[in-house]
Amino acid sequence: MNVAYFPGCTLKTKARELDKYARKCAEKLGITLEEIENWQCCGGVFTTARDEIATKLSSVRALAAAKEKNQMLVSVCSACHNVLKQTNHAMQTDEEFAFKVNNYIGEEAYNGETTVLHYLELLRDVVGFDKIKEAVVNPLKDKKIGAYYGCLLLRPNSVMKMDDPENPSIIEDFIGALGAEAVVYPYRNECCGGYIAMENPDSAKKRSTNVTESARLAGADMIVTACPLCKYNLEKNGTDIPVVYLTELLAEALGVKEDDNE
Repeated sequence: MNVAYFPGCTLKTKARELDKYARKCAEKLGITLEEIENWQCCGGVFTTARDEIATKLSSVRALAAAKEKNQMLVSVCSACHNVLKQTNHAMQTDEEFAFKVNNYIGEEAYNGETTVLHYLELLRDVVGFDKIKEAVVNPLKDKKIGAYYGCLLLRPNSVMKMDDPENPSIIEDFIGALGAEAVVYPYRNECCGGYIAMENPDSAKKRSTNVTESARLAGADMIVTACPLCKYNLEKNGTDIPVVYLTELLAEALGVKEDDNE
């Protein structure tokens, strides 16, 4: 099965392992991530101003490219996924916005036809966690892992529709499928402060510390996330708990990481 893939900027630089193992694991599970040609930065954040279309054009082009191939569009980075999903929703529901965008692009009209999935949804809804469990060759049975959702994966829920924004379970179910113990802790879907790190580093540090300490006190010996900015911020502000990407865990469990010589 082939799906359109939007890696995003950070996965080509600081978050290479998030991208590399996403591809390798997908192949192991029978799915090929076909990187969209000539993709550009998603914009990094979804601007809510209705008259602001410039920062959304690259996302629309990516969505339209997936439509042309009659494929769903998959991303791994939480920020990229949030922007793509919200932009797609705007093209579906805001006629004025869609009209302006399509006039600017000047190509075949795009009106939100593409299905947008996060990599986690691909694993849950297309592959199935039961099948992933069957594919595991190295069960992570000795690990206690805290899922960190952050801000962008689940909100706004009216658009993202991935899971319950207050009491999610998709990452915990993913952890369980790999044979590890999922640790639920109070700050798992609170902001880490990544977007205010430059403006207010003290506040960002406090927020990050709240997350990592909450996980540690609940018994986690590791935190897993899908967001490069969250991973960077949690590590930068100091923690004794390792912070890893979800695709690293999957690669370890499927035996892909062991075979990796890159």
